Amino acid sequence: MATRVIIVRHGQSTYNNQKIIQGRCDESVLTEKGCADARQVGTALSSLEFDSIYCSPLKRAQQTAEIILSSLHSPPKLHFLDKLMEVDLPLWEKMRKSDVETKFPDEYRCWKERPDQFYMDITTAEGSREHFPVLALHEQAQQFWQEILPLHQGKTILIVAHNGINRCLISTAIGVSPARYHTIQQSNCCINVLNFTGGWGDAVQLESLNQISHLGQTLPTPREGNRGLRLLLVRHGETEWNRASRFQGQIDVPLNDNGRRQGQKVAEFLKDIPIDSAVSSPLLRPKETAELTLKFHPDVKLELQDDFREISHGLWEGKLESEIKQEYEQLLRQWQEAPATVQMPEGENLQQVWDRAIATWEEIIKSVTVSETTLCTVLVVAHDAINKVILCHILGLAPESFWNIKQGNGAVSVIDYPQGLEKGPILEAMNITAHLSGGVLDKTAAGAL
Repeated sequence: MATRVIIVRHGQSTYNNQKIIQGRCDESVLTEKGCADARQVGTALSSLEFDSIYCSPLKRAQQTAEIILSSLHSPPKLHFLDKLMEVDLPLWEKMRKSDVETKFPDEYRCWKERPDQFYMDITTAEGSREHFPVLALHEQAQQFWQEILPLHQGKTILIVAHNGINRCLISTAIGVSPARYHTIQQSNCCINVLNFTGGWGDAVQLESLNQISHLGQTLPTPREGNRGLRLLLVRHGETEWNRASRFQGQIDVPLNDNGRRQGQKVAEFLKDIPIDSAVSSPLLRPKETAELTLKFHPDVKLELQDDFREISHGLWEGKLESEIKQEYEQLLRQWQEAPATVQMPEGENLQQVWDRAIATWEEIIKSVTVSETTLCTVLVVAHDAINKVILCHILGLAPESFWNIKQGNGAVSVIDYPQGLEKGPILEAMNITAHLSGGVLDKTAAGAL
């Protein structure tokens, strides 16, 4: 039985509001907005039962956790752990970000572009040492998981902490390198969901990242200003084969009634978001989802891209999982446990899907002229496997990590490229499904690909 972990970032603090670096400084407290947003988190989580709540001891996280607790029907004990403290940046704490960038340009550039290599020379009474903040935080996150997971097998726990440590908790769980520290976005009072199949070292699924719909926001504000390129990656709505867990692959199955409703809800969710262009797989289920989504954007022409077709399952297509198990039991188990090693009978392997999907994804990015002052938004509607390999690519993961990523029918993910392909992407949000269910958990059909 899976262990579900809900991770929340604290509400807006006084230092957040003033754009002052906090680190482990404990002078900052929640603003009025931070308190109000924390109450919204509490409302969003009020239907869940938690086995335990773990919190950073810093005031801004503690205040957030206590406000959330007041909304829960059966609040469990609140535990404060130093292993949930924020990234340690002792030489920059209490400085404005703009001042750090001006006074330490080389160090700040390293922090932003090569966070795993960034260090500070710390001098104490015992002598001098090199302190690597991100590497230390990754180690801290890993120690937290090793200590806490065995205590709550099959339960649900809540973590309330900070921007940096949350990124590292997520990264260490699913295998993201410290070099990708800045790839993961964490908005104040966001909600993330991780599902652990067992203990540390067993399979983990990132169900969702940086959800903020409960705060009344549709999508996260771009981290590096309202400029560059934003891609909205959507999985198609439900089909009858999804519902039955029948392998679809490249068989052209249309949406069912629920899938069309999901497409309409995606359209409502994104109706006020400016969309400049749109791309879809040519198969009926994503094409129809894209057309429904674009009904509020009648001037946007839909481009069909053949290389965004779903993975070809070959001889498995059209079969239920139970039917495949009868004939290909060992290969099916291999697909479920080590998907990158499987060649589908008369179909594709994940590397082939990866190559065509990522090449097309990067062509889309290259085709857009990135502006210094405006944000260009592209809608991309595709399939479970296509979306998963794209998201793995964004996070620097290999095909072996395919099952670490969840994509619900009608889910929306947000990827920003502030400077095109020249600089790394930012995963602003992943697998948003609140517009479909109204809750923080993905309740769409598990389904087959």
